[in-house]
Amino acid sequence: MRLDVAAIRRGCPNCELKSFRHLCGAELDHFRNIAAAEGMLTVACTQQAAQFSDEAGERPDAISFVNIRETAGWSREGARTGPKMAGLLASASIPAADYPLVTLSSEGVILIYGRDEAAIEAGRLLADHLDVTVMLKQLDDAVPPAATVFPIVKGTIRSAKGHFGAFELAIDDYARPRPSSRDRFVLDPPRSGVTSHCDIVLDLSGDLPLFAAHDLRDGYLRADPKDPAAVLRAVLTARDLVGSFDKPRYVDFAPALCAHSRSKRTGCHRCLDLCPTGAITPDGDHVAIDPNICAGCGQCAAACPTGAASYALPPPDTQLQKIRAMLLAYREAGGADAVLLFHDGSHGTPLIEALARHGDGLPANALPFAVNEVTQVGLEAIVGAFAYGVSAVRFLLRAKPHHDVTGLAQTIAMAEAILGGLGFAGRRLATIETDDPDALGEHLTDIGTLAAVATPATFKTVGKRRDLLRFALGELHRLAPQPIDVIALPQGAPVGAITVDTDGCTLCLSCVSACPTGALRDDPERPVLKFIEDACVQCGLCQSTCPEKVISLKPQIDFRAARAPAAIIKEEEPALCVRCGTPFGVKSTIDRIAAKLEGRHWMYPAGDKRVEALRMCADCRVIVMSEQQFDPFKGVPERTPPRTTDDYLRQRNGKD
Repeated sequence: MRLDVAAIRRGCPNCELKSFRHLCGAELDHFRNIAAAEGMLTVACTQQAAQFSDEAGERPDAISFVNIRETAGWSREGARTGPKMAGLLASASIPAADYPLVTLSSEGVILIYGRDEAAIEAGRLLADHLDVTVMLKQLDDAVPPAATVFPIVKGTIRSAKGHFGAFELAIDDYARPRPSSRDRFVLDPPRSGVTSHCDIVLDLSGDLPLFAAHDLRDGYLRADPKDPAAVLRAVLTARDLVGSFDKPRYVDFAPALCAHSRSKRTGCHRCLDLCPTGAITPDGDHVAIDPNICAGCGQCAAACPTGAASYALPPPDTQLQKIRAMLLAYREAGGADAVLLFHDGSHGTPLIEALARHGDGLPANALPFAVNEVTQVGLEAIVGAFAYGVSAVRFLLRAKPHHDVTGLAQTIAMAEAILGGLGFAGRRLATIETDDPDALGEHLTDIGTLAAVATPATFKTVGKRRDLLRFALGELHRLAPQPIDVIALPQGAPVGAITVDTDGCTLCLSCVSACPTGALRDDPERPVLKFIEDACVQCGLCQSTCPEKVISLKPQIDFRAARAPAAIIKEEEPALCVRCGTPFGVKSTIDRIAAKLEGRHWMYPAGDKRVEALRMCADCRVIVMSEQQFDPFKGVPERTPPRTTDDYLRQRNGKD
């Protein structure tokens, strides 16, 4: 492939750049000398990464590896990929943040669940490696073995929960065969409601999966019993699942920021709706995320409006810094019309490599950006990318994704509304759902030329997702072709305003106590309800808490909100205590209560002094009642004597 060293140097002006023709072979001594020096080192080769790591030895600074061959050089437009190579190298130079790990342990206890001889054969293959139990839905056609190497039982799994190393199965119609079984299994009386625990589940039943998004459940293996090759692959995978295994803790969660509920009123439930594995469950006023079940799709973090859930692989600020470095270097090196292609490693990387090796390769303006899961990409990354000068964004997905991608679709819909409102014409965002490398290349080629911002932003931010989003939106609005101040967004957007029917609002301020972000505020001196739109996350707690049901959500972006003071939604005169003058409530509410009670309730006859107590603060009311020796039972209407059975009988017989 051709190396445009001059373009790469323009994009990476602060780097010491060296190019070679055979660095892993005849020029290996050059690498050894460079690796011996201290400092950051990036090698633009992933094929020989293992060799370079071995040659570097115990180098104090880690080596970054980046692929510029399949992603850039091996392309029909390879001669023009210098700017792309500069962008890829610049992005790789951003150090990756550390992430926490979760340890899962397995002692090799496996339940093989099937319906025929295929499950028993799988048990024979695994018996020397794992602690095997085979459970068949029916034992009618099975022949009892001459020697019991592993248990074979009958049963049907009603439900399953848990994770790798700690599965719990609820089993019905459970029965053990008798040792005296001769030509067929003779079973003990069946039992239901049996609970079984195991480390691994191998499902060869051919029925529906035991778990939602079963491909993402570690330790749960499933294969079609009619496909011997698939069964063998599952058996080989299960054989190695013994010991302790580390997996990333994909999502960091801060319960104090969660806006799920307050006072048993439900507000935000975005993460609960989107989690494909069921790893998220309600837990009081917030939710809980089980890291043992979480498969790292990232949709919860992308949708979380408060930042309570944030993705850790990498954190959102690190991801945005990598995008920034890539796009700025690409532009400095002379690149134009950049298309940012988000893809994962398990599907997207092999597809891109196949296109490079057997097809036309990626277009010169298509910048691949690898993420752990495409669904982890949030609104802040998309908005930031357009502010940095990208002209279009594409998301590469499988033709049949392993899990629901509703969260990504919602993110794209919100971003489209923002971009359309700011004057970015054309199809700026889309998914590419394909397993065909040629179809990928055709889609990227057909995008054409779309205008980006005239002068890309260069901001570099750190912090939580909401801070990144707020700053990126402000920068994009400043650079947009047709900036407008207010843009309506789809339902579920993490920003917006509220509307209040002030005629029905009684200023009870229940919404203020429920608001988790302080967007709704009161005033300790006067009955007033204030709203700060920049702090609103559209969680809906105010709407569900309001006793009068006069609050509704209004998803939108008001670019003036960040600089706007708190808006007064409703303000009334305070009720002043008629005895001491202390403000103690809302005047209209007190007047309304007094009007409803005076002369209409036996405790408050018209003109009575007790009516005046309604217009007093709590302290004065107690004092006056004590001074006047207030009898709460004075004036109570005489209670009607209770009616007995004899009374009803006399009335029925006409003797009353």
